[in-house]
This record gives sequence, C-alpha cells and structure tokens, in this order.
Amino acid sequence: MRAICFYFQVHQPHRLRTYRFFDIGNRHDYYDDYQNRYIVRRVADKCYLPANELLRELIEKYKGEFRIAYSISGIALEQFERYAPEVLESFRKLAQTGHVEFLSETYAHSLAALKSEDEFRRQVELHREKMKDLIGVKTTAFRNTELIYSDKIGEMVAGMGFKTMLTEGAKHILGWKSPNYVYTNNLDPRLKLLLKNFKLSDDIAFRFSQQSWPGWPLTVEKYTEWLKGIDNKEEVVNLFMDYETFGEHQWPETGIFEFLKHLPGHVLENSDFKFMTPSQVTEKMQPVSAIDVPYPISWADEERDLTAWLGNELQDEAFDKLYGLEEKVKNCKSDKLKYDWMALQTSDHFYYMCTKWFSDGDVHKYFNPYGSPYDAFINFMNVLSDFMISLDKHCQDGKTESKHASKSKPARTTPKKKKHSITNISDLEGLPKTHMKRILRFTETATLAYALYEMDDELKDHILSHLGKKDLKYYENFQIKDPSPSDVEAARAKLLQLVKEYY
Repeated sequence: MRAICFYFQVHQPHRLRTYRFFDIGNRHDYYDDYQNRYIVRRVADKCYLPANELLRELIEKYKGEFRIAYSISGIALEQFERYAPEVLESFRKLAQTGHVEFLSETYAHSLAALKSEDEFRRQVELHREKMKDLIGVKTTAFRNTELIYSDKIGEMVAGMGFKTMLTEGAKHILGWKSPNYVYTNNLDPRLKLLLKNFKLSDDIAFRFSQQSWPGWPLTVEKYTEWLKGIDNKEEVVNLFMDYETFGEHQWPETGIFEFLKHLPGHVLENSDFKFMTPSQVTEKMQPVSAIDVPYPISWADEERDLTAWLGNELQDEAFDKLYGLEEKVKNCKSDKLKYDWMALQTSDHFYYMCTKWFSDGDVHKYFNPYGSPYDAFINFMNVLSDFMISLDKHCQDGKTESKHASKSKPARTTPKKKKHSITNISDLEGLPKTHMKRILRFTETATLAYALYEMDDELKDHILSHLGKKDLKYYENFQIKDPSPSDVEAARAKLLQLVKEYY
C-alpha cells in the first residue's frame, strides 16, 4: 500500500494601509481594512467556499477513503471571523467528517522560528487555542510558515510535543534520495518528517493552465499515470500547495475544479494509492533515515531557501529592527501593542520587499499591494517607526505611573470631573469637540463610512461636522453598496474601540 498526502495552506495577511511619513506619531491604525475585506471576500467566493463544498462532497462520496489536511493561519482565521464567517462554518463541516486533519503553525504566519524560540512557542500555542475555539479541533502535527525547516527548528518542534512535521523536499538537501519516504529530524528522531514532492505538487499549483508546458492539458488520467510511474518501493507522495490554487491562482475556467472532482475516484480505482492525512502516514509508515538540514529551507522559489523573505538589505534591516523590540514588547502591558508587534511579523510584509524578479516574478507580484519592493520597505518602516514611538511612550508612561504610585498623594479637595461615558455609538453625540476631532483623525475613511451607514441623520451630521475639509471630501467620495449588518457592526465596534483608546 502506498499513500497520497494532500495538504493545503490557507493564509491571508493583514495588509497595511498606505502609511506616509507624516502619519508617524499621529495615526496608530495600520491595517487596510477595506482591501483586506475585499480580498478575503473575493478569495472566499472564488476558492474557499466552492473548494470546501466540493471536497466535503468527495469525502462523503468515498466514505473515508479520501482524506486531506489543512493549516490555517491565525491571521486568516481572524479575517474569516470578521469578513466571511461562512468560511469558518464550511471548515467546521469538514472537520466534522472525521477525515480531515488540521495542522498547527505560527499564529501570525511569521518567521519567529528563525529569531526567537520564545515568540515561536507563544504563537504556536496561541494558534492551537484559536483552532480549538473556532474549528473545534486539537492540532497534533505541525507545519512551519512556508514549510521553513532546519535541524534546529525541527528540534524545537519536537520539544513542543509534535511527532509529525511537513517541509520541502529540496533537491540540494536530499541529493540522490527521494522525497517519497518518511524521514526523521537529525537531532531528535522522535519527529517524523514528510517532504513535499515539488514536481507533482507544482504540476497542479503552477503549471495546470500553462499552455506552453509539455504536460498541458493536465488530465486525471495523465496525472494518475505519473503517480503509477513512481517506483513501487517509494511509499508516500506528498502533494502540498496553496489552497488558493483552486479557483484563484487557477481560475475555474481552466478546469481546475473538474480536475479536483474526478482525481480521487480515478486514483482509487486505477492505482494502489490510498489517501492519508499527515498523522496517519507517520503512524503507519516507518522512517527510512534522518535528513541533515543545517541551514533553513522553504518551499519558495527555485532555490528553496529564505531569500524570498531575507535576501536583501531592506528585508534584513526591517526584520532585525522588528525583532529587536522583543524584550520591550514583552515588558509592556498593552494588548494592542503586543498584537500589532505580532501582526507585523507576518512573513508577507518581508515577501513584498523581495527584489528577486526572475523566474518567480509573477509569484511575488500576486496580491502585492506595492509598486516596488522599495515602496513596501518604506511603508513598513513608517508603520514600524510609529509603533516604536507608541511603545516607548507606553513604557515611559508605565514607569512614570509606577514612580508616582509609590508616593503618597494629598487628599483631593475638589471633586474629580467625570469623563463622558461611552458605551454605544449614540454616546458620541456628547463627546467633547476636541476629543471628537482627535478620534476622527485616527479613523480610516472606510471604517467611518461603514459605521455611519444608515445611522440616525442627526447623529451622523454631528459626527461629520467634526471632520476637516479634506477628510470630509474623502468620506463623500467613498462608495459603499448594501454592506452586510456584520460589516456595519464591525465598523462601529472599531470606532468605539478608537474612542476608548484615545479618549
């Protein structure tokens, strides 16, 4: 018996809004909520929802003979909660079949494993909790961001109790060896490794619709024959790919969904392959040897190394400056600052700074909001500069408060003036003018537009009267059509959050 292990990565970053130099010290909202919502909704409609439904039908049709695995970043889960809750529900239905495995990873889809073991462990545990809360599963196998792996990273993962980890079957690591076996970590043999068969994976993920490719058009019959052509001694074929392959990277018009629909049945009927999840493979198959990976590998680009994220001076400077704040962030008590620091670790921010535009150029440009790597670097560093100012101010305020707390205070002779109470959106009407103007300065146009949608005219006019001419023009030009109640509610919640933060 031989196995096919299908694994899909699901991730969407929090994209940063355009953050200019003059915003530093003045605005502390870093994320482009409008763009994030648009992309998540688009990919949900084109990929996540139709692909989840199709795969659930296949699992039911083949009564457990067809099995798959996913990893979903914590950042993606948050956005599904906010923008596409039906996607979460569809993943829960997949989990309930009992034939789908969900894997652990870093919460922010970060590169923490390369820099900080403490932060790496913290994010992995945070992700496990999120998966249990939202999907209802306990994760037991692991995949690191972009399949990044080394002997040292594998040792850390084994130390956290994982028995299975996924990574890339890089040629410069394997040499003459085949990726189609189970291997072990070189430092801790308790950790079993599954290596991606990049040729057969990329035939689907990248070459499926490429008409200049000699293998085009790819049919289930042709692909099954390729699988059958693998040496009978080789035990497992690991097909790892981005989930967005189905419907987003490869559009429905290419026939990708039809290919996916008919592949499991044709493989089961015409070969000796069975479909297994990663944990099933490592439970039923014995490793053939350890592999030596002294330097990190990944599944990115032809080099299968880290140069997509840490391959130039821009990336190195941003990366080092960000992680240089770790101790200060640990000691601060602001949940918002801690969250922002984690969100800024998302690997996509460094990927956008990549200056490799050769054979992999189209991959680096996909969903890239920047015109150039230099634009990405400048925008990120502007955000990071403001974050550092806020962090320093918070730490300084904490020290001052602690210093004053140790001294006895004279008795108050006059009653303290109470702040205006803010509990819901209607309370904004009584907010002092100076405070209202300040809060609106920190509010994205999109957030304000959604928050004011179908609001009482009197309250809306009161809020808009505090906008400057330029911001009012932005608001008037911002078009929204029939937003869902959840979008409006989320925008109002964010506006109230800003009020509580800055008032």
